[in-house]
Order: sequence, then structure tokens, then C-alpha cells
Amino acid sequence: MPFPRSALPTLCAVTSALTLTVAVTGCGAPSPSAGGGKGGALVVAGYGGSFETAFRDSVLPAFEKSCGCKVTYIPGSSTDTVAKLKAQRANPQIDVALVDDGPQAQALEAGLLASIDTKVVPVDDVVKIARMEHDSGVGFGLTATGIAYNPEWFEDHGIPKPTTWEDLANPKLRDKVVLPSIVNTYGVGLLVGAAKANGGSEKNVDPGLTAVKKIAKNAATFDTTADVSNYFLQGQAAASVWGVSRTSTLAEKDFPIEFVYPKDGAIGLVTTANVVKKAPHGELAQKFVAHLLEPSVQRALAKATYDGSVIQGVKEDPALKNKVVSTDKVDSLLKLDWKTINKNRSAWTDQWNKQVESK
Repeated sequence: MPFPRSALPTLCAVTSALTLTVAVTGCGAPSPSAGGGKGGALVVAGYGGSFETAFRDSVLPAFEKSCGCKVTYIPGSSTDTVAKLKAQRANPQIDVALVDDGPQAQALEAGLLASIDTKVVPVDDVVKIARMEHDSGVGFGLTATGIAYNPEWFEDHGIPKPTTWEDLANPKLRDKVVLPSIVNTYGVGLLVGAAKANGGSEKNVDPGLTAVKKIAKNAATFDTTADVSNYFLQGQAAASVWGVSRTSTLAEKDFPIEFVYPKDGAIGLVTTANVVKKAPHGELAQKFVAHLLEPSVQRALAKATYDGSVIQGVKEDPALKNKVVSTDKVDSLLKLDWKTINKNRSAWTDQWNKQVESK
């Protein structure tokens, strides 16, 4: 969901792909030319927690019915999934990897991904931000990093609605801002977003570090989990840097929280679907990726996970207008240069720890 998703405890028991052997039959069934003819279920590795539940309910049944096949789903965080791909490099056990765009760039750099078959997967229908480099994968969901805030708390304390990253440095917010750590994607988004708002970029994050240091004076804590729900629920946070989909999930519990797209640039985050290089069932994997881009599946995922559609022209549910990245917001999102980020992230982490979190 492309929000950064941690490996939450799974809600469904998952049988290991190494022990489950269900013959794949019907449309797209594997053959020696299709992926080695190894038999067994199509194996998809993706996000856990509530996303897994929604995926099992909204995506897998229709695909299994259409192709007469069985899908084994292995839950885990994006970094966990990429680690599995690296460990299985010589003998892949996973066919499709669902990961955030940052780890996707790492998997591409490591040579773990096969190219998308553009004759099977309609990549030309996908919005620009969801097209991956060299069609090494494709985005199937879209969210954004911006500002989540409690409008009731802001009103009670006479603070205007935040509209820019800089507004989080308002002295009236002292000890009421929960900031993401640089170890999670929201932290990277804040750093790059603040850099671009002040004349920098991924290639020059110094302006971002300067801006974030000012915001950090208001930090109650730096979160490493990417889930700040409890900080809001317990009254520790009045504002945070968070994703629109996660904000919408908390709002669903009747908690007073709203999401703001900063005027100086919200960060686009993409959940990507990728066919693993030398996947056991390569052809079926390509068809599964194509299935994720079906308009009906895009609408179902938006409703279940609050991930915005990546397909141009998909009619969105009016009830989800402010809960997902709507079509009128897509072009304004900043796309992160993950190749540059991944190359420099270790150095950035050192700078962040010394200049931001050591306040």
C-alpha cells in the first residue's frame, strides 16, 4: 500500500511456499517455457497486517478463479522481502514481490528483478510517477507523505492549519510533533521534501537538514515504526509527517485527524509489483501483475487500503476523494530519486543522527 508498511503481525496463517505444492492449472499455467515447469503455487511476497487481509479478500480470489490456479501469499515488510530475494538468488522461490519504491530500486540494482512484459502488463496506462525505471516493475498503488494533524488541538491552541513543512517549526508546537526517523521512508520524504522546498534536491540535502533541525526543536520523539497512531490517540502528538492512507485509516476510527499536502511539495510513494528474475512461474507472474492494474482491482484496493489508483482514467469513488491520492493530486507529487537516495542514505543517516536527533 505505496505507503511504507512495516511487518505487522499477520492476521492469517500462511503456509510456507516451500512446503505447499498445489498444481497450477488453467489459464497461464506454468510450463517449462513459462518458468521452469516446477509446479507449485504462484508465490507472492508482500505486505503484512491489514494490507494482507485486504489483499486476500479483494485481489486473490478473482485471480485464482480466472486462471484456475492457487496463490501462496508470504507477508513481510519490503526490506524483508528484498532480503528473501537476495537469499534465494540462486534458486528463487518467489514469483512476484510487492515492495515500496525505495527497496524496489535496491532490488533492481542487485539484479533481482525481471523486466515487465509490456505486451501483457498495460504499463502505458499507468500514471508517470508509477512507471519504474526500465519497466523493471510497475506501481500498483499510490500514496503520499505529507502532514497529519489534529484540527481540534490546533483550533484549541490558536494555531493555523499547517500548509508547509516549515509550519511544523512553529514554537507553539513544542513537544507536540512526532517526527519520523531517517530509518523509515517518511523520514527520507521529510528530508528530501524540505531540501526541495529550500532550493536543494536528492543531490544536495543540506538545505533539508537545516530546515529539519528547526522542526526537530518541536519533536516529542522520532518514530522508527512508520505507525504513529498511538502517539495521536494518547495525546502525545498534535502533528506528524505521515502518509495519507495511514491518516485515513486512523480517521476511520472517528479520531480528529486530517492530512495536508504541503504547498511546497508532498512526496509520492509507490507500492510496486515486480516479477522476480528466474521466477518459477514467470508467465503467470506477469499475468498476476497485469491483474493488479485491472480497474476493478484498483478500485477495490483503494477502498480497502486507501491506496490511490495508478491507472489513468479510473473513475474514483467520491466517498474516497479525501482519503486517497485523488487524480487531481497525482501530478503535483514529488517523485523521489531512489537511486541517488540509496547511494547516499548511509551518509545522510550519520548527518541526521548528529544534526537532527542529537538536539
